[in-house]
Amino acid sequence: MIEDFFKYQAQTTEHPLAMEVSHAKGSYIYNTNGKAYLDFVAGVSANTLGHQPKRVNDAIKAQLDKYSHVMVYGEYAQSPATELCKLLAQNLPSPLTKTYLTNSGTEAIEGALKLARRVTGRSELISCHNAYHGNTMGSMSVMGFEERKQVFRPLIPDVAFITFNNEADLQKITTKTAGVLLETIQGGAGFIQPENNFLKKVKQRCEEVGALMILDEIQPGFGRTGKLFGFENYDVVPDVVVMGKGMGGGMPVGAFTASKEMMDLLSHDPKLGHITTFGGHPVIAAACLATLQELTETNLIAETLEKEALFRKTLVHPLIKEIRGKGLMLAAMTESPNIATEVILKCQEKGLILFWLLFEGSAIRITPPLTISNEEIIKGCGIILEVLNEIK
Repeated sequence: MIEDFFKYQAQTTEHPLAMEVSHAKGSYIYNTNGKAYLDFVAGVSANTLGHQPKRVNDAIKAQLDKYSHVMVYGEYAQSPATELCKLLAQNLPSPLTKTYLTNSGTEAIEGALKLARRVTGRSELISCHNAYHGNTMGSMSVMGFEERKQVFRPLIPDVAFITFNNEADLQKITTKTAGVLLETIQGGAGFIQPENNFLKKVKQRCEEVGALMILDEIQPGFGRTGKLFGFENYDVVPDVVVMGKGMGGGMPVGAFTASKEMMDLLSHDPKLGHITTFGGHPVIAAACLATLQELTETNLIAETLEKEALFRKTLVHPLIKEIRGKGLMLAAMTESPNIATEVILKCQEKGLILFWLLFEGSAIRITPPLTISNEEIIKGCGIILEVLNEIK
């Protein structure tokens, strides 16, 4: 399988980890030799309820027995998608009541950017340095990391950048600005949280000039930070919220939500203002609905803060400078990219899955399933500490 993997499947890096996966269950992934790996990554924050969650699997199987794809997005009323959007509205603050379902987070970002231009009639988009919002051409245009996008230029025009948590930069948001797109917690940059009410101040500035505030919740969303959505921790309500990753319980999906008045603009002048064939797919929507029901009907979200405290208490070592992030969206910061890489690779050899962040090389990603047990946390942290002790 490894030979065919490299021969037939396009790669995203020169040296992928190339584990041969047999199956996965709960907090573990198993290779084809039967070795178990404790998963501290959760498919990069996607497997909210772990691997093969029964409620999600049952929902998928039940929907498969009814129907799969029947029509392009938005034409037919289909129960899984309708119920999902309704439950989202019930768990989001006003006026975030109407949702557009997509196939991925980056596609949802594209829709949100288009919505900002459609609502305001303006063209300027503002994002942050070191921001990551996906890798399609529009999302790449608002990526704040030139090294990753320069070869693909020209990208979409009229995009400006500010620095996350820099209040002086808010004056760059003007009456020419259609939308300001921020990650609630900067992911690729190193799991950086907003400080000094930065998000509230961005929203206030947007209201002053008539721009839309768009929050990217693709990573922190769906319970990872102790709230269903990360922005609920910071006393702010965006005009548009974008979600993905964890909302599907391991299935591919994205969405963006805004007020009814804003979202209805995508239906006319021009019609089909945003369109997708497979968005809102009934099988995927069934998985999302089951995931959201599980999160809202259990204590998993509140427990993320208790589990965060256990990580912080246990992961104490001279080679860990700090632990950034919130809930189960954590990054252990080391002194150098070399140390981070050595820890990640050696931990995998010992049966623990860790991963990198996009732009911050000294960080070790720790984003396990929300269902991870305290015993599994202690076990995994023990492996990390063991490896750190071996580093010269």
